[in-house]
Amino acid sequence: MRISPLILGVSLLALAACGSDFDRELGADANGFGNATMNNTLIQSGQKDYTIALGNRFSSEVPSTITFAFNSSQLDSNAVAILRQQADWIKTFPEVRFRVYGHTDLVGSNASNQALGLRRAKAVVAYFASQGISRSRLEAMTSYGETRPVVQTDQPEQQNRRTMTEVSGFVKNHPSVLNGKYAQVIHREYLVLAERKHPRTTNVTTQVAAGG
Repeated sequence: MRISPLILGVSLLALAACGSDFDRELGADANGFGNATMNNTLIQSGQKDYTIALGNRFSSEVPSTITFAFNSSQLDSNAVAILRQQADWIKTFPEVRFRVYGHTDLVGSNASNQALGLRRAKAVVAYFASQGISRSRLEAMTSYGETRPVVQTDQPEQQNRRTMTEVSGFVKNHPSVLNGKYAQVIHREYLVLAERKHPRTTNVTTQVAAGG
């Protein structure tokens, strides 16, 4: 069977565009999901593009980044509060794998910062494991060390001392994945969330009933 050159060209361009997204943290950029080109690409290339879409959903629904004290990989109370939100989201999607990236600021040697970034990533994975998430779903802990600062400064900077959690793929042997039900995974609970009453609406109703 011959494939139309036009169709082949469009497909290759779509795949190339998506391929560039996999050279960085998924949560670092929120590409749109739902336009015609993206939908065609999702159909043609499968898991890779569903991973991007689910990664965008993760980064839009929960904070994906925590920060650390200088030269530390200890989780403070603010970090734990954010990781608890991440863990709850992760447990909602048993078909999905996650990756944790570690970062440091620019103070210190590159070698020591690489090691520190990895310790930070391992601390996050250890917390997730303590919440009942299988380590088999928490893969490829990577340290970028000082190479990707949020703020360009050679001084101590908390925003640079961080980890970022992202969606990295799907669990290969999960029934939903074996059946190719990626779209169902991505859109899970959207209808349920839409039907929930907003807390502000509930509070306003209560105040009115009570005489405001």
